[in-house]
Amino acid sequence: MSFQKPKGTQDLLPGVVEKWQRFEATARGLCDRYGYKEIRTPLFEQTELFQRGVGETTDVVSKEMYTFEDKGKRSMTLRPEGTAGVVRAYVENKLYGDPDVTKLYYIGPMFRYEQPQAGRYRQFHQFGIEALGSAEPSIDAEVIAFGYRFYRELGLQGVRVELNSVGNPDSRVAYRGSLQNYLRPMLDTLCKDCQSRFEKNPMRILDCKTDAHRFDDAPSILDSLDEESAAHFAEVKQHLEAMGIPYSINSKLVRGLDYYTHTAFEFKADGIGAIDTIGGGGRFNGLVGQIGGPDQPGIGFAIGMERVLLIMEQQGVADPAALPLDVYVVAMGEQAAKYAVPLLYKLREQGVRAEKDYLSRKMKAQLKSADRLKARYAAILGDDELNRGEITVKHLENGEQASIPIDQLGDYVKPQS
Repeated sequence: MSFQKPKGTQDLLPGVVEKWQRFEATARGLCDRYGYKEIRTPLFEQTELFQRGVGETTDVVSKEMYTFEDKGKRSMTLRPEGTAGVVRAYVENKLYGDPDVTKLYYIGPMFRYEQPQAGRYRQFHQFGIEALGSAEPSIDAEVIAFGYRFYRELGLQGVRVELNSVGNPDSRVAYRGSLQNYLRPMLDTLCKDCQSRFEKNPMRILDCKTDAHRFDDAPSILDSLDEESAAHFAEVKQHLEAMGIPYSINSKLVRGLDYYTHTAFEFKADGIGAIDTIGGGGRFNGLVGQIGGPDQPGIGFAIGMERVLLIMEQQGVADPAALPLDVYVVAMGEQAAKYAVPLLYKLREQGVRAEKDYLSRKMKAQLKSADRLKARYAAILGDDELNRGEITVKHLENGEQASIPIDQLGDYVKPQS
């Protein structure tokens, strides 16, 4: 019987995983500069957390979650996104007691049961940041600027920011009526999802994957913002302009999750067909209280790793250069082969990238292996050299070689800093 990976998943093999490591290293380095600390939450949570936090009318909750009943008859769900779990941890561990803004980031797998396509998987991976405890527009602008800077440091070209305000609850009440009046004449011709959202959450209709093209002349929520929401949005834009972060306004941008308030944004890039969103987020001022904590504001974003890596490949962003092997130890003879084991251990202790043959091959085959691994040096050790306490070191690029004391090998082959 043969086994295959589940549909919508992938194996990250050597040669590919290095690109992921580059993504993660860039993310962690930028988080360090911006003051975000890593948090790691469970891969599964109580189902109700996502129902309450993400929203029951969203596609994520109504169609895409991997939900199961555990042995205690509790409903559990593999996390479909990162924010709800981070906020649950923030509340449960009373991180809101910190007098400063709590700035967190996460990197890891998420799970949604949807049709796989380019850049979209059932097990996918996200990098995200969350800033909790501040309602200032300046933190909104910082989060957006962080994401834009991240793409630049990865080497992506043509990334653009789309920006909107979904207002506060009072603004949305005002907008709800005008939007319903606009949608009502066409309601019978809309998809079933849109019809079910008409009363529960009509703004979500603008995010419809089937009928979105029909809403080009829909009323703009920006016309319904109250004084507070309009002032917040204006200040966010001022901060972005002061930092030189380019953006465009998209008044139809509502995001796919129910917890957003005020600022909503997406990062776009061409290159993977109809799907051009490579990340996005917004402010979620009511989410902490909804999950059982005190009334604390928050804002964050999530970036899809698969989509970003796919666009990097299509744009020809250079792959990270693998560090060359410092030395390949070629051992010929029974005693030399035995000695090569502790020798390799000592070299690695000294910080040398070292390897040897494990297949008892002849010298020619071992040297070919050294070439395949792009070793800088081959260190050739026979029983006679071992008895003399020496080893022959060959520079594989220019062919030069020298005989040196074995205990000097590490210093000889280690790159000079």
